[in-house]
Amino acid sequence: MSSPAERYAASRRRQADRQSSLERFRSYYGFDLDDFQVQACSALEQGRGVLVAAPTGSGKTVVGEFAVHLALEEGRKCFYTTPIKALSNQKYHDLVARHGSEQVGLLTGDNTINGEAPVVVMTTEVLRNMIYASSPTLLGLGYVVMDEVHYLADVFRGAVWEEVIVNLPDSVSIVSLSATVSNAEEFGEWLSTVRGDTDVVVEERRPVPLLQHVMVGPRLLDLFSQTGSGQEARRSVNPHLLRYTRGEPNRRNGRGPRGRGRDGRGRGSATYTPRRTEVLEKLDSADLLPAIVFVFSRAGCDAAVEQCLASGVRLTERDERDEIRAVVEERVAGIPDDDLRVLGYDGWLDGLQRGIAAHHAGMLPTFKEVVEELFVRGLLRAVFATETLALGINMPARTVVLERLVKWNGETHADITPGEYTQLTGRAGRRGIDLEGHAVVLWQPGFDPSAVAGLASTRTYPLRSSFRPSYNMAVNLVGHVGRDTAREILESSFAQFQSDRAVVGMAQRLKRSQEALEGYREAMTCELGDFEEYAELRQAIKDREKALEREGTARRRAEAAASLEKLRTGDVIQVPAGKSAGLAVVLDPGRPGGNEHRDGPRPTVLTEGRQVRRLSLTDFPDPVESVARMRIPKSFNPKVPAARRELAANLRAQAPQHAGKPRRRKKRSMAIDDEELTRLRREMRQHPCHRCPEREEHARWAQRWFKLRREAEQLTRRIDSRTNILARQFDRVCTVLESLDYLHGDETTESGRRLARLYGELDLVAAECLRHGVWEGLDPAELAACVSALTFESRQPDDSMRPSMPPGQVREVLTRMVQIWTELDELESSHGVDLLREPDLGFAHAAWRWASGHRLEAVLQEAGLAAGDFVRAVRQLLDLLDQIGDAAAGTPLRDTARHASASLRRGIVAYDMLT
Repeated sequence: MSSPAERYAASRRRQADRQSSLERFRSYYGFDLDDFQVQACSALEQGRGVLVAAPTGSGKTVVGEFAVHLALEEGRKCFYTTPIKALSNQKYHDLVARHGSEQVGLLTGDNTINGEAPVVVMTTEVLRNMIYASSPTLLGLGYVVMDEVHYLADVFRGAVWEEVIVNLPDSVSIVSLSATVSNAEEFGEWLSTVRGDTDVVVEERRPVPLLQHVMVGPRLLDLFSQTGSGQEARRSVNPHLLRYTRGEPNRRNGRGPRGRGRDGRGRGSATYTPRRTEVLEKLDSADLLPAIVFVFSRAGCDAAVEQCLASGVRLTERDERDEIRAVVEERVAGIPDDDLRVLGYDGWLDGLQRGIAAHHAGMLPTFKEVVEELFVRGLLRAVFATETLALGINMPARTVVLERLVKWNGETHADITPGEYTQLTGRAGRRGIDLEGHAVVLWQPGFDPSAVAGLASTRTYPLRSSFRPSYNMAVNLVGHVGRDTAREILESSFAQFQSDRAVVGMAQRLKRSQEALEGYREAMTCELGDFEEYAELRQAIKDREKALEREGTARRRAEAAASLEKLRTGDVIQVPAGKSAGLAVVLDPGRPGGNEHRDGPRPTVLTEGRQVRRLSLTDFPDPVESVARMRIPKSFNPKVPAARRELAANLRAQAPQHAGKPRRRKKRSMAIDDEELTRLRREMRQHPCHRCPEREEHARWAQRWFKLRREAEQLTRRIDSRTNILARQFDRVCTVLESLDYLHGDETTESGRRLARLYGELDLVAAECLRHGVWEGLDPAELAACVSALTFESRQPDDSMRPSMPPGQVREVLTRMVQIWTELDELESSHGVDLLREPDLGFAHAAWRWASGHRLEAVLQEAGLAAGDFVRAVRQLLDLLDQIGDAAAGTPLRDTARHASASLRRGIVAYDMLT
């Protein structure tokens, strides 16, 4: 491996050549490179790292391809990393087309093709694992391209990017390719800190201008005004659109499942949400196809295709339909007819031949890839997709349509963010094909054009680190470099870098506060004595008085609650104030039960005014007493006015002596008898400053001093909480591992070395199962069922449903696995750690049936999963089974894990493996 100095010398020699590497590289393209591409490539050629932040479709991957070019010219290796396997597969094909299959390899976990090639495409997780395993494949590595590096903000997987960036050898140049982010300079500054010289290249201009529209009923209106120029015009909402949408009707006929329709919306009104077929017809007539229509629901995507088919939509010509059918039949040739029937092949093919398709994670990967291929080839005109399509796959369109600006985020329906809007609409406008791209938002009831304009005008979003130490990371780092160096590595993460920058700002505020405190202290100086000490006494008196007042209030509240507890049906009471003031008879004591009435009893009463009221503690500042008793007839119904009138009359007749205001209890202040308060007041009066004629002037400055000191103390605590935060988290993780014998100081134990091979959200649970022999004696299908609990996570958990269990030992083993997780969860809580979610048993039976050879139709039907979800769940299970096999080397479990993997790699799970 060459050193940075050797890289610099090599770059100077390259510059001395008559034709530079960049010039040779540029000659391979049939178009001129943009300025930002030239700037980034030049920095890379000169031996510096580079961060390129540019809009979707701007061509930033050209910089990554130049890194590949440099590696091949220099006889070194280049790894091209991506966040998702589909993007890795796509990039692999692109690079093979340019450099040939002998020069390019692929490593995604699912596929290993020519892994020792000079250029290898891989997912970022694969590279992270290679670094921790000190893989010999890293020898000769000169460049790493990190495509979609903004993924480091991902809550679940973002840490992987930072682990790779921090742990790669210094001799490796990193090319970071990111979506447009508002803090690219901050990210670049961190890269320079941990990787050496890194140029930041920001391109905010889209290669194809993007026009923004709103579709209201049958009309396609511009979002922004066409008057003015530049940014002024961009920020001005089209006044015609404002007038149009302000006239939306109050009543609409709900034709169809989403209330679309023309009927009943007011005479002559055309303000309604257009139907999907109407959208395609309008875009087709305006020459705005092909289009991607984002529908934030898998079911919605499938329903959209069905609606178009039912309406007879056809967007292709005969020769295109023939070509589509040929591509599809070639790609699905290996899938049996029975499985194709289960997967809805005929309806899918019918949609494709009409130029229409869905694209979402629930589809079989092969089906998704066919849709992507046909769309890129211009054979599909409309794709209804979820937002996952926006994550890196190369599928540009002339137009992007957003049906709604609200999507499910896993917990609730939330408005999409400006960053999400930018990412989604970034697909609009095909470079070299379209003069303009178009983004269309569909009108909905309550539509606010100004809000959409805000989304469309906010072009960037900040990149925030989601990095945190894990158990696997801890044992790998400690095992490689020791605990002290591991802490230093964590302190060099982007997460700590951002936290430290925030601390700098807070430290400056704290410094200003401390300077102001000195000024206040000087202003309250008294010649008679220490006024700060005197002020402390005055403050202590105030604090004690407030504490006694709170105690008194709490005591009276407790007494009032206790008195309400004693009330019985028929008690006559005096309500002291409010709408119910006066005499009232208790109809229901309303005593608390379960989680109800957490604030005490809520008695229901009938007042003298014949009103039925439900009272609470807030109605009784003092304890309440029964002043009389009344009989409530069993037939009494509070909903009947006559019954209320008769009972109220009896109330007034039977207790005239109690009418009027209730007796108020004399409140004796707790301050009168408090010895501590008496002592403080005596010390204050005896203090020399108490006699100062300027005492109250000094006191005003002292009050400001106290307030600012409290703020400064809070700021200090915030600074302390952010300083070395990752190192403290790491120490807590290491303490957990030491208590379980995975670490001994700077050494990893045998159990720790097994844990180092297990990557995943429940890595420590898997390691504990290995250590305690929980999976010993299981057959391959049983092992697959049990391990699935550590990889599967239901999209929409239903606690009311008990998952079915396979026969044999599986139930007992899963019970033991959950017990292990419970013990670990308690251990984590005691050490302030929260890394392990609960195992999910929802896929166990499906995994067992699939590994046992059951038919696809039966497995999918019982599992209630879409084909794509099933394939993904099995592949995640395969990843962990392979890791378990490696970690269990030399034991029978290794063979069981391998047999389990082999039994799962069949049918639709195996169809998408590249060969």
